[in-house]
Amino acid sequence: MVSTKAPEDAYTAEPFLPEKPGKATLTALRRAAAECRGCPLHRDATQTVFGAGNAHASVMLVGEQPGDQEDRQGKPFVGPAGKLLDRALAEAGIDPSDTYVTNAVKHFKFTQAEPKKRRIHKAPTLREMTACGPWLAAELAAVEPELIVVLGATAGKALLGSSFRVTQVRGTVLEEEIHGHPERLVPTVHPSSVLRADDREAAYRGLVSDLKVAARAMK
Repeated sequence: MVSTKAPEDAYTAEPFLPEKPGKATLTALRRAAAECRGCPLHRDATQTVFGAGNAHASVMLVGEQPGDQEDRQGKPFVGPAGKLLDRALAEAGIDPSDTYVTNAVKHFKFTQAEPKKRRIHKAPTLREMTACGPWLAAELAAVEPELIVVLGATAGKALLGSSFRVTQVRGTVLEEEIHGHPERLVPTVHPSSVLRADDREAAYRGLVSDLKVAARAMK
């Protein structure tokens, strides 16, 4: 009997990666990711939003997932949170053009009350993050950053497991094995949380302070 199971029901991106993904270029990975059907999120999203930036970056920044504007434009961190992140990086002494930015999940997950209404961001599940994990592992292998900046709880759980709590470790340098390789990481909040904060200035200063820890860790 022929199986009628859709590829997304397996919840893994593995079959969509190029052969020898650990040796693939970012260009090859981006092209392959555009066809990913590794979980159901691709059904409603406009397109895959792969990572972007300096292919030889010293710093890789990992966020949660694309937002509404990223989904429409096909690029990560192009909305208000991305603009705030660029400003915070520059203030912390990290040149945004020397970074590589990506997300733990490559498709926009949202709820929508009815067509043409605003699409509201919805956090990805651990199963969806795990399904997308092979893309993040391949990006890390291609870029080989000196340091990973973890932006928010979802990215932290995707990289470090479900027990991760950003409030407990933000602004510290962690040394962990990620996808079979030793990595140095500095966790901080996601820039979108700064935009939602009651005291936005204090939240922004906290983000900059954490990014300064990342800047010092590379000297």
